[in-house]
Amino acid sequence: MLSHHVNVSSLILIITLMSWFITNLITAFLLPPLNLFLLLALGIGLLNRHPTAARFLLISSLSLLWLCSTPYISEAAIHLLEIRATPLASPVPAADAIVILGGGSYFHAPEYENRDIASAGTLIRLRYGAKLYRETHLPILVTGGTPHGNRVSEGQQMREILEQEFHVPVNWTENASDNTFENALYTFQILQKAGIGKIYLITEAWHIPRAAEAFRRAGFEVIEAPTAFTTRYETDFLTFLPSAAGLGSSAAFVHEAIGLGWYRFKSFLAGLNL
Repeated sequence: MLSHHVNVSSLILIITLMSWFITNLITAFLLPPLNLFLLLALGIGLLNRHPTAARFLLISSLSLLWLCSTPYISEAAIHLLEIRATPLASPVPAADAIVILGGGSYFHAPEYENRDIASAGTLIRLRYGAKLYRETHLPILVTGGTPHGNRVSEGQQMREILEQEFHVPVNWTENASDNTFENALYTFQILQKAGIGKIYLITEAWHIPRAAEAFRRAGFEVIEAPTAFTTRYETDFLTFLPSAAGLGSSAAFVHEAIGLGWYRFKSFLAGLNL
């Protein structure tokens, strides 16, 4: 009986890991820079047989790579998402709880005894969550599972930092979700039992449009509490030079745009009762 239970658990783990791998592999093919390198490779492959089409693909891929890597362009793209995000006004509107989304882990941190701890992006969310807690004294839920197979869930990492470093209590920890859709679904299952339907939702400003839509679809009344807006001290010559940071911002924009498009497509299908 025990052996059967172990086998079933192992099978579930394998299926979960395969699903995660396939999802992230597809995502990698859709995001820069891999999608642009594939376009470049296709152009190279067509040079001998279709030189005109090949030149078009080569010029397009290199041009898009330059644009995606340029901070001025990539930040302008991110602003298209952030324009929908409004900082909380003071005094803040009433809600029932604060929900903070996980934003990744810093794996095997050597300075923390090789433990998995919250990433820099997650810390930004936690800092704002602590600020909002001190203004409202509302209960907090942190949400994040083990999307990369990490030993400690993002939710648990967040709870430890809030309680031990920010001295802010955490009422609920959601440990099972691997993406924003699951963040919303599992959080609703927890908070519905507590009679909570109206929440502050904390995540980065560029992520808030998709995250808020997911949580509203799950059943929440959402008060958006975005943080980490994309700002710049000044625009200078370096802003127009390609950089790794610029490419990262473009990847984030494309990822969010695809996610929002997918949500719209699912809503369309639901409307057709398919």
